[in-house]
Amino acid sequence: QVQLVESGGGLVQPGGSLRLSCAASGTTFSIDYMDWYRQAPGKERELVAGTRSGGSTTYADSVKGRFTISRDNAKNTVYLQMNSLKPDDTAVYYCHAIWRYHNYWGQGTQVTVSS
Repeated sequence: QVQLVESGGGLVQPGGSLRLSCAASGTTFSIDYMDWYRQAPGKERELVAGTRSGGSTTYADSVKGRFTISRDNAKNTVYLQMNSLKPDDTAVYYCHAIWRYHNYWGQGTQVTVSS
């Protein structure tokens, strides 16, 4: 069983930055798939950025050039550096992992971009 714990959300002004962290526990093996999703009120959950243990990354078009996903394989921790934040980035951000064919989700962390 894998547990995911996110941290780093909060309130930030437009143009500001935040860094989210997600620490995975419950296994000593490197988790291959670790991703960030978000869900805004009234909208479906969407993939923001994903990373694989080999280093490849993927981004939603809406965040390319502004967000950077990175990971520490030794710690099974994934980060999301968010720069140039916009009000449209306001959402609950969820960490997601796939481990041994099972999907795991964190509890979510609120990001609010507002002046």
